Amino acid sequence: MREATEATRAAVVLAGYGPVGQAFADRLQRDSAALAHRHGVRPRVAAVRASTAQCATGADGSVPPRPQWGPLRPLGETFERTGARVFVQAVPSTAGVRQRAAEEAVAALRRGIHVVTATKSHLLTHWRELAEAARAGGSTIRISGATGAALPAGDLARTSLRGLDCRTVRACPNGTVTFVLDRLAEGGTLADAVRAAQLRGIAEADPSADLSGEDAATKVRLLAALLWGWDPAEVRVRAQPVDATAAARARDAAARSRRLRAVAGASADEPGVVRVRLEETEPGDPLHALSGPEKAAVFGCPDAGDVTVSGGRSSPMGAALALVKDTVEVTAPRTGFQ
Repeated sequence: MREATEATRAAVVLAGYGPVGQAFADRLQRDSAALAHRHGVRPRVAAVRASTAQCATGADGSVPPRPQWGPLRPLGETFERTGARVFVQAVPSTAGVRQRAAEEAVAALRRGIHVVTATKSHLLTHWRELAEAARAGGSTIRISGATGAALPAGDLARTSLRGLDCRTVRACPNGTVTFVLDRLAEGGTLADAVRAAQLRGIAEADPSADLSGEDAATKVRLLAALLWGWDPAEVRVRAQPVDATAAARARDAAARSRRLRAVAGASADEPGVVRVRLEETEPGDPLHALSGPEKAAVFGCPDAGDVTVSGGRSSPMGAALALVKDTVEVTAPRTGFQ
């Protein structure tokens, strides 16, 4: 343990101030002393950038009301003014922001500024460019928020499985679909199940990426990139959607004490392919045990045995906590037990 007065200070520039960005900034401000005491680092949001405006924060990291924000300034200028050590991206994973997100991440990495991101779109299309920028700048990029929010599947894939010869990954990384399939098994309609997920804040207003398998495939593409060095842009996806026909299958599986799951998988022996299938899971299968919006990933290591991680909240707070975790990881002193 370190005293707060000995903690390393780390300025953070935050891009995006929607629900995830707000929760991240609030959490850093609230937990500043605790992070300093436990991890020896005191990260503080020094500036927040939105699509057309930005602001500097208070001395304690508090974000001023929107009317007090000024015009958007060049990113390099913001980095220089704040002395940023970390650039956090909490902007939407949409095609419209992909190029800008990639350019800003590359600019940060080349300056030696670590990047922590919950944004997926540019990871899928600019993986190699981001990796090259990080090598050039001697910086790192962390993507926990993009691979399952508070589920630490990305951490396992990136470091914890090194040397264990992981050969497969089999996952239910989308909590919305698991929730919907369980509702279908109970006799509900697809429309009712989606509406219930939206009311609980589990599903987006447009759940198409969840139901089509796109989101689950994206997360496994990123996990495979961490595990085996695949370029996500070159991965082929074969996805089976959750549609109205899934209701009968879910009920039939439940009648036989099984649970229908949308399982995303990849194998080192089939490079560049990710499949999302509707599978019946049996008791004893970690994916069968999931309840409601829970998520899980099973990493197949033939000699070491399967390694499973499950849980992790699917919510803006879950994603924000993943950003906090990654920010601490790239800034905390590396001594002693780590």
